[in-house]
Order: sequence, then structure tokens, then C-alpha cells
Amino acid sequence: MKAVFPTEKAVHDHFEDLLRILSYEPLYAQIRIKRSNDETVLVGSSLTYFLLIVQMRNMDWLSDLNATLRNTILSVIDTTTNDEMATCCYAVLCEILTDEELKDLKISDNICNYFLQLLEHTWNKTKKYEHVPIIVVLKAFQTLSKNDTMQQKIAHSDRIYLLIEMCDEYPIVYDIIWAFSFNKDIQQQLRSNSPFICKLTQLSRRLENKQMSKIIDGILWNLEINHENRSMTDKHNTKEFDIMISYSHKEKVLCKQIYEELIKAGYRVWIDFDQMHGNVMDAMAQAIEQSNTVIMCMSEQYRKSNYCRAEAQYAFQCERRIVPILLQKQYKPDGWLLFIIGQLLYVDFNKYEFSRAMQMLHKELKVEFMIETDAKAVGEKEDTVVAHSTAYISPPEISIPLIVSENILEWTQAQVQDWLLGHNLRQMSRLFTGCNGRGLVYLSKYIKNCESEQVLKLLEADSVRRINESISLIELSCFQSLLHEQKKLLQSMIQR
Repeated sequence: MKAVFPTEKAVHDHFEDLLRILSYEPLYAQIRIKRSNDETVLVGSSLTYFLLIVQMRNMDWLSDLNATLRNTILSVIDTTTNDEMATCCYAVLCEILTDEELKDLKISDNICNYFLQLLEHTWNKTKKYEHVPIIVVLKAFQTLSKNDTMQQKIAHSDRIYLLIEMCDEYPIVYDIIWAFSFNKDIQQQLRSNSPFICKLTQLSRRLENKQMSKIIDGILWNLEINHENRSMTDKHNTKEFDIMISYSHKEKVLCKQIYEELIKAGYRVWIDFDQMHGNVMDAMAQAIEQSNTVIMCMSEQYRKSNYCRAEAQYAFQCERRIVPILLQKQYKPDGWLLFIIGQLLYVDFNKYEFSRAMQMLHKELKVEFMIETDAKAVGEKEDTVVAHSTAYISPPEISIPLIVSENILEWTQAQVQDWLLGHNLRQMSRLFTGCNGRGLVYLSKYIKNCESEQVLKLLEADSVRRINESISLIELSCFQSLLHEQKKLLQSMIQR
């Protein structure tokens, strides 16, 4: 590809030329089932180039053309009867659309069914169907496999067996199965296939190819075959590392710069840099267990990486503090990655110069470690267990058990934190570090007796000064509502 397009500008110019050609709708009426005329050859070749270009995914300008490209591709799909073109069109959509955008498409069911039927035709016949080689179908299916909505559709189709049949002849299928194995229903389907599990276990022991070994171990990891009895270290124990950096190797150069700056600042940092040996999944798990904080380096490649997903989900499972940073221009987290980071603020390394972005990252990390230190001190003084790590990674449906007195005046600093985190008021927990129950009551009186505009202005200034964040009105409203209920409970206790 680089030989054809030596510069990014050359790619950009060629891409726009192809888009203008494909946007010319009179061409669609001339498309034939086979490449039997010039129009069919032109459109088919243009779509093939489109697919090659979008699979590079390192052009910042591509997102600016996504809307036009999407509409053009959908127009071709609506009119074409050519399977080769339809395959390219669906593959392009899988590359350029987010999980939610793909889910919202009326043709999302068609995409999944189309590729399944195409796979069956190419596998059961001549390894090629209507001029579409099976490897082209598999590469498109590999992209499709990263989408959670499509994973569920595959689970419902109950045709995972087709991929199991193909994996020995086409190693790429193992990576597709790894992606699908994040789905709970597909996990059950795979576990119930004893011969396949036996094959995976044997391959794990004897494979010398590092990449294939990583994929096989990744599938087994998701199926909990090799780590069923794994005991996670207590999250409050002393850790060997302050920080673990989780990243896609496409961003390795920038991540190495970040790593070096963090080391200079005195942090103990774990990063792989291809130095892991043996079972990489076990090495990954140990690194997470021995780290206090995980920096997630977000990009499209990070979201599409099965290994990065396994790493991120295990950090989430271990309740490690998560600090997300954005490394790709105009990328917006979606799918499983959006679920994990939730409403966490992140440092954008594209919006700011590297030195400025590092300053912001240092501030975020200092806040994290300051809260951790305060929590440990309070825990030792009050002899109370405080689950602070969930303050940064809990999804809304997960909460911390509230083991606190009904009398808010008796709450310790640690119990205030438990109460805030139990209601998923993550920003409030950071803002009110060091505040006990009586302090909350005094704050409530202040809010009630002062002008709301003045209160909001003071809280905003305090939030920026203490935790470098703008105040969340949603969290503040929830906090006031819950605090009001707690005061009513206190009044009823006094009246008894």
C-alpha cells in the first residue's frame, strides 16, 4: 500500500477521487452480477481500494469523510446484486462505524446473516464464491467480530461450529473466535465443545509461534480454562508497581515516551515492550494484580485488540483505578471500552502538546495517589475497610454495600466515602475526601441558606482547585437529594 501511496496526502487525494466516482448514482444501474462491463469493474475496484484504505485507519482525515462515505456505501448496497461489491461494502461499514452506529443500522441483521451465508458457501464449495476468496470474507468477518452487537447475533445463530471447523486451515479464524469468546453465550457454546477445548489446551502447550500462542491462550483465558482457581491479590496489599500502562502496539512509540516521563517522575511503572515470556495472559494478570493504577491508552486499535480488551476487563474485574488517556485524534470511545471507562475524564494527548498533556496526567495521578494515601490513613485509624478503587471504574449498576450507621452525625471520613461510592457519586467522593458526616450536615446547611448561584460558584472553584475537574451538576443534584433523605432520617431518629 505504501508503494502505491507514498504519502498521506496521496492517500487522501485518491480516496476523495474514488468517493466522487462512487457518489455518481447513474453508475449503479450499470452494475452487473459479474465483472462483465467497465462500470462494474470501476465500482468494484474502487470499493476494493476503499477497504484497503480504511483498514489502514491511521489517517486523521478519514473521520471527516465518514458520513459521506457511509451514505455512499449504503446507496451501493441498496442497488447492487454483485456479491463481491456487497462484501466490500459491508466490510467498509464494519471498519468505519462505531458499535452503536452499526447497531442502529436497519441492515445490521443483514450484515451478520450475509457474512454467515457467504462463509458457508465459500467453505463448503471451492473456497471462493462469486469471485470472492474466502480469505477476503474472513478478514471482513474479523472486523465484524469486534462488535458486541454482532457477537450476540452470532451467538443466537448458533453457528460458531462453522468457525471451529475452519480454524485449522485458516489461522485467522482463531483470532475471530477469540473476539467472539468475550460473549457469555458464545463462551458456553465453546465450553460445551469438548474436542475443541482439548485441541486448544494441546496447542497452548506446544505452539512456538508467539502470536498464535497468544491467541490460543487468550481464548482459554476468556473461557476460564487455565485460571479457574486463580486468586486475585487483595487490592489493599502493597503493590510492586504504582502504574501499569495498557496500550495497543500501534501506539508503542508515544507510550514509550509516556513511560519514560513517568519513570523520571519517580513512579514504578510496568509496561510490556514485548518482554513477556511464557503464557502472556498470566503475565498480564500478574502485572495488573501488582499495580495500583492502570493507564488505558485509548484508540481505535486499542478497542479492536482482543488482548487489550482482555487486559482492560481484568483491570476492571480487579477493581484497579483506571486513568484513561486519548492517543488518537477524533476517536470517541465506544463499545466495551466506553462501558469500562464510563464517565471518567481523560487526558487528550492530541489536543495538547506532549509536555502539557503530561502535566495534566501527572495532576490526575497525584489526585489518585493522594486519595489512596488518605484512604489508607483513615482505614488504619478507624479500623474500617474502604473500597476506594471502585470510585473510578464502577458502572452504574455496580455499587458498594452501605455498612454505615443511620445517624449521619456519627459517620467517619471512611464511612462518608463508603456512602458516596455506594451511590456511585465518584466525583463527590474525590471532592469530599477528608469530610466526615458532621461536615456533610454543615455543608447541607450552607447550601440551604446561601444563594444557589454563589454556592455553585464556590463548589466549582473548590472542585477545580482540589481535583482539577469541573463540578458535575448531575452528581451534585443526586448528592443533595440523598443528603436530604439522610437528614430526614436523622430527624425521625431524634423525634423517636
